Amino acid sequence: MTDLSINLNKIALIRNSRDTTIPDVVEHAQLCIGAGADGITVHPRPDQRHIRAQDCFSLKDNIQVELNIEGNPFTEARRSDRQGVSDYPGFMALIEAVRPAQATLVPDGDGQLTSDHGFNLDQDADRLVPIISQLKAWGCRVSLFMDPTPDAMLKARAIGADRVELYTEEYARAHADGQWKAVYKRYLQAAEAAHNAGLGINAGHDLNLKNLPDFQIPHLAEVSIGHAFTVDALRYGIASAIKRYQTALNPTRSS
Repeated sequence: MTDLSINLNKIALIRNSRDTTIPDVVEHAQLCIGAGADGITVHPRPDQRHIRAQDCFSLKDNIQVELNIEGNPFTEARRSDRQGVSDYPGFMALIEAVRPAQATLVPDGDGQLTSDHGFNLDQDADRLVPIISQLKAWGCRVSLFMDPTPDAMLKARAIGADRVELYTEEYARAHADGQWKAVYKRYLQAAEAAHNAGLGINAGHDLNLKNLPDFQIPHLAEVSIGHAFTVDALRYGIASAIKRYQTALNPTRSS
């Protein structure tokens, strides 16, 4: 079975649009867990435009499933310019303090709207080695956000990663156009290469109820879904949306 981890960034974005604590991120995490989510994902960014550093502490203290914190491990501390919002301590300092079950390393820039590419290990491997070693010493499972490039999987394992998260936007776009099967083959090949290298396999970005049933990747441990899930939660309600995603992800899973 593949775990469903719900990304709460968009819930926090709604909260941050007003000077309020509503919607409450922890409460929504608990609602998702109660409805059958297997984990919770957040991706705090230095500008704290959605998930804030304090949310990570609150979630760690109040949920009983795996917490996955995503981010660029090279981001540094940044002072908050918003009253009542604590400073961003830097990704590594945040992970050291929170100690989530999983740290997913993503090569996104501060100004990016969302993640849009995986690591190039020909360029980044040497810098990542001490980062990964430190994260594992803190007890975190380490996942690298990667494009579906089969040849890169051995290198990801060689530098110490436990898992890779396959960046699925290309698949999602191709699926929406009805021309996804050729692209999908690359994900199959990347997944097999990752598995053969001894890596666990996660996936995420723009997966939704329409394209998940066709994303039958072998050895898939976890998907993280946020934007599409938030839209579907508005459409169907949280409990129904979780059930629909679990059915799309694990058709044989008992309710």
